[in-house]
Amino acid sequence: MKIVFMGTPEFAVPCLKALCESGEDVTAVFTMPDKPKGRGLKLTPPPIKEYALEKGIPVYQPKSLKKGDDAEDAYEALKKLEPELIVVVAYGNILPKRILEIPAAYCINIHASLLPKYRGASPMQTCILRGESVTGVTSMIMEEGLDSGDMIFKEQLEIGENETAAELHDRLSELGSRVLLKTVSAIKSGDIPREKQRDELSCYAPMLTKDMCPIDFNKPACEVHRQVRGLSDWPCAEALVNGKKLKIYHSRLEGRHYDLPAGTLCNEKNFTVVCGDGMGIVFTEIQAQGGKRMKSEDYLRGNRLEKNAMLGN
Repeated sequence: MKIVFMGTPEFAVPCLKALCESGEDVTAVFTMPDKPKGRGLKLTPPPIKEYALEKGIPVYQPKSLKKGDDAEDAYEALKKLEPELIVVVAYGNILPKRILEIPAAYCINIHASLLPKYRGASPMQTCILRGESVTGVTSMIMEEGLDSGDMIFKEQLEIGENETAAELHDRLSELGSRVLLKTVSAIKSGDIPREKQRDELSCYAPMLTKDMCPIDFNKPACEVHRQVRGLSDWPCAEALVNGKKLKIYHSRLEGRHYDLPAGTLCNEKNFTVVCGDGMGIVFTEIQAQGGKRMKSEDYLRGNRLEKNAMLGN
């Protein structure tokens, strides 16, 4: 089966790898343009491009598929490729109707949530931020709506009590590759299940922004814990310590009540902070402003903090 793959970040790599290793005919890869990164703003290729070039797969990088010269060139290239199937995994470009109609079979998408919940850009992070204990991956037939097409297969997994979005990302990307192969096999056999989504059960996972980072210690400890987990590794929950920003990558709930104001550092030896419900949260991995990411105990060995110091936002 001739397949065109569309994807960009690290999340999509296991899916492309699975297609290649299973012997599928991936004739081309579409990904987003290289972006400047680092202090030197060096143009850096997306992870999918790097893998595709390693495998000798032609790569296309249109800025848009909807308008402009790039869109016209991409459309003409896709028509010449004559794919039987287009596979989309975290691409970052919206596919217009005329492209959805190109493949002989379908355009399918691998989405990192149990649809119809968490349509949109940040399903992995948002499900943690909203306190979900279970998530998964859904394969779907694409249509013009936002993640609203008929579902094919779903597989789920439990979210760990202290699991971060970055850790969940890695598990879901591997699960996504298995769901993709199952989906491609069903399409090739002609026995593909289709289930319409119930729009009334849908919810939206918005783009993450740095406005989400500051921690409000007046909130309950469980909400602060979800914020830390959901925003790790990016854009990352933040607090102010002695007037300087501190990023928090990992935390755990202490399960103990304190009769102290919210934001109080009640244990300077293991970085326990009191939240709005009086419960303590322990910050276990952090990064000081201008410093390196490290375990909290390593930070505290070199940075003396006074007990009952107040953390802010």
